[in-house]
Amino acid sequence: MTAVRTHTHAQAVDAAIDLFSRQGYEQTTVEEIADAAQVSRATFFRRFRSKEDVIFADHELLLEEVVVMLAATRPEARASEENGRAPERAWDPATDPYLEVCRAARLVFDHHVGQRETSIARHTLLQQVPALRDRELVTTHRYERAFTAYLRDTLPPDRSMTTMSIAFAASVVAVHNAILRRWLRNPHLDLRPELEEAFLDLRRAAVHPLPRSDDDAPDTAPAVEPAEPARGAADAPADEAPAVRTRTSGSDGRRVIVTVLEPGAGPDAVARAVRDALA
Repeated sequence: MTAVRTHTHAQAVDAAIDLFSRQGYEQTTVEEIADAAQVSRATFFRRFRSKEDVIFADHELLLEEVVVMLAATRPEARASEENGRAPERAWDPATDPYLEVCRAARLVFDHHVGQRETSIARHTLLQQVPALRDRELVTTHRYERAFTAYLRDTLPPDRSMTTMSIAFAASVVAVHNAILRRWLRNPHLDLRPELEEAFLDLRRAAVHPLPRSDDDAPDTAPAVEPAEPARGAADAPADEAPAVRTRTSGSDGRRVIVTVLEPGAGPDAVARAVRDALA
């Protein structure tokens, strides 16, 4: 993280999490945190509105850094630096928005790994205090919104208003969180290569989406091969309109299965398609 995470900020965050871990969240007061961080109560409240906020203070700074990082890759931002003016928004083929979102998520992952003891203590605390888990979900959603907004503004016009922006942003956050939780449970593992491979799979799926019909299928698709249509699709009720297809991709013996259903598919059709695809 940048120098925005000042010494005072770091002291307050680390002191708060240490006290929460040793004394309990409810039993720890703001005064105790301020004393441990060697700041006044007034200074604490200027920087953090509550003891809940101090736990997620790093995320606030990370989110700001992510937004700035993504903004710098927007076509209009680079053109403005080069020409001294801001042009109309336009798609820049030299930019890979999917790659930039993955880079931003990697920044968050690297921060947690770099703050190992604090990250592990925070994770343990979140498992003990339900209210903090709710706050964590809100924070996760904010990352998704930032990624989605960037993709909508940066993808080519014919794709920027589709569900791809939402789907890709949610997928990146979900994969990041899943691998991060594995690392938090096993901090001796180096899961960065696995994270990179997972992000690569997501980018491949985004760049080579499943065709809407067999006639539209591309001649080649890196690391992706079409599989047989899921069994049982023809028996689905008309209002569910499943039109299911699956593809598999992966390496090192691992397999990824994607099942696509047409809009309007009901829960039963979704469950049946997934079950048949796995079979």
